[in-house]
Amino acid sequence: MGKTKTAFVGGLEKENKSSLDKLKEKREKQAKEKPEKVHIAGLKGGQRIKIVEAAVTEETPIAEKKAEGPERAKRVERVRSKKYQNAGTKIDKSKTYPFSEALKLVKETSYSKFDGTMEVHFVVKKTGISSRVDLPFSAGKTKKVEIANEATITKLQSGKIDFDVLVATPEMMPKLVPFAKILGPKGLMPNPKNGTLVTDLKKAANFSAASTALKTEKEYPLIHTTIGKVSQDDKELTENFRAIVKAIGDKQIVKAFLKATMSPSVKLSV
Repeated sequence: MGKTKTAFVGGLEKENKSSLDKLKEKREKQAKEKPEKVHIAGLKGGQRIKIVEAAVTEETPIAEKKAEGPERAKRVERVRSKKYQNAGTKIDKSKTYPFSEALKLVKETSYSKFDGTMEVHFVVKKTGISSRVDLPFSAGKTKKVEIANEATITKLQSGKIDFDVLVATPEMMPKLVPFAKILGPKGLMPNPKNGTLVTDLKKAANFSAASTALKTEKEYPLIHTTIGKVSQDDKELTENFRAIVKAIGDKQIVKAFLKATMSPSVKLSV
C-alpha cells in the first residue's frame, strides 16, 4: 500500500461560505460603491440630475472651506492728459471759491478747441428734489419752440422734425399719440413734467425755451445742469447760476462744483 500525501489548500474558508453570506457581501460592496442619494428641494418627478464626480487626490481636502466671494475688480487708475494736469495746478482742490473767482478759473483752465459748456454739479441733502427754472439768459444754442397744430401733424406724417421743443394742449395730445415712437426717444413728446403740456394756447405762446428741468438722480442726491457756454458773458452766466440755486434752495445744497466740458472742477462756496 502506497503512502498517502496530504496537501493543504488555502482559501477553503472563503470557498465554504454559504450563498447567503456571499449575497450579503455583494450587497455591502454595492452599497459602498453606489453614490449617496441627494435630495434637492424643488425637484419634480421625472426630472433627473446628472452628477459629475470629481477625482479626489491627496492634495484635495475632504472638507473644503467655504468658497470666498469673487475678488473685487481692481480700480483702474484714470490717467489724465498733460493739458488737464497743467490746468489742475492752477486750482487749489482744498479751497472753496466764490462763483466769480471760480468762473474766471474755469474759463482760464478750459482747454477744449470748441466752445465748451459750463456745467454745475450739486450735492444736495436728499433725493427726490425736482424743480423747473426759467433762466434769465439762454444757456447755449437758441431752441426753436413749436406749438402743436394741424401743420405739425402733417410734418410728422412726412417724417419732418424741424423744432427743438414741442408744446401742446390736452386737445392735441390724441393726435400726437401715433407719433410717440418718433417723438419719445428724442425727448419731444409733450408732458406735464417738463412743462410742455399746457392747459391753453396762451400759456403755450408764453413757453420759454430757456426753461430748465432740475432733478436729482434716481438713487443719489446729485443734480447736474448747465448754465451756458465758456464764451458767454460773465454776467449772463452768473445770473443763470443764481436762478438755479434759488430754484433748488440754497439750504438744500451741500456742495457745488463748476467746470467746463474739458477742464478741472472748482469747488464753489454757495
